[in-house]
Amino acid sequence: MPDDTDRFRLQVVSEALRLFAEKGYEATTVDEIAEAAGISRRTFFRQFRAKEDVVFADHEILLEQAAAFLDAEHEDPWAAVCEAAMIVFERFSHWRDVASRRYAVVHEVPALRDREIVTGFRYERLFVDYLRARLPDEQDLTMVQFAAAVTATHNYLLRRMVRDGAATTSTELRSALAALRRDIDRRGGRDGAGDDMVVAVFPRGTAPRQVADLLQRRLELGGL
Repeated sequence: MPDDTDRFRLQVVSEALRLFAEKGYEATTVDEIAEAAGISRRTFFRQFRAKEDVVFADHEILLEQAAAFLDAEHEDPWAAVCEAAMIVFERFSHWRDVASRRYAVVHEVPALRDREIVTGFRYERLFVDYLRARLPDEQDLTMVQFAAAVTATHNYLLRRMVRDGAATTSTELRSALAALRRDIDRRGGRDGAGDDMVVAVFPRGTAPRQVADLLQRRLELGGL
C-alpha cells in the first residue's frame, strides 16, 4: 500500500490532473498546482523535477512497488512477473479516477503521449531484467516475448477500463496472464503437452456418453 510520501504525491497528482482538465496542460503553471495541493513551490520541486513528472508520478510509485515485489524470493519467476503485473493493475483499479483523468490529458498532448510509451516500456524492461537474472539458462527471446506479452495484455485491459469505461476486473487479467504462463510450460515441454495418451478410470457399466462428458469437462478444466 502507498506510504505517507506516496499518498502526498498522489494528492498532488490528483490536483494537477484536475487543473489540466479544466485549464489545459500548457496553461497550468507549477504555482497553480502547488496552491491547489496546499504546498509551496519549493515543496513541489522536492518531489517532482517538472510539471510533466506529475502526470506520471503514480507510475513511478508502481514501478518501485513492482521492483520491490520482484526482489523477494519467488519459486516461479514466470508467475512472479504475472503477479507483479497484477499488483500494478489492482493499484490502478483503486486509482481509477486518477488514471482516467491522466488518459484524457495525455491524449491531448503529443509530448505526454511519447512519455507514456517510454513509461510502459520501463515495466517491460523491469520484467525482462528480472527473468534474465532468475533464469540464466532460458532462451532470451522467450523471456523478451513473455515480458512483452504480459505488459501488452495488462495495458490492453487497463485501457479498456480507463478509456472505455469497461467493467474490466482483476480476475479477467489474472485469467489472461495464466494462459500466457501455461504457454511457457507448453513451449518448454513441462506440462506434458507432447504426450499422446490420457488414462482415465471409470466404474464398470458407466455409459459411454457419460464417460465422454466427464472427460470433456475435466480436460476443459485443465486436465485429469
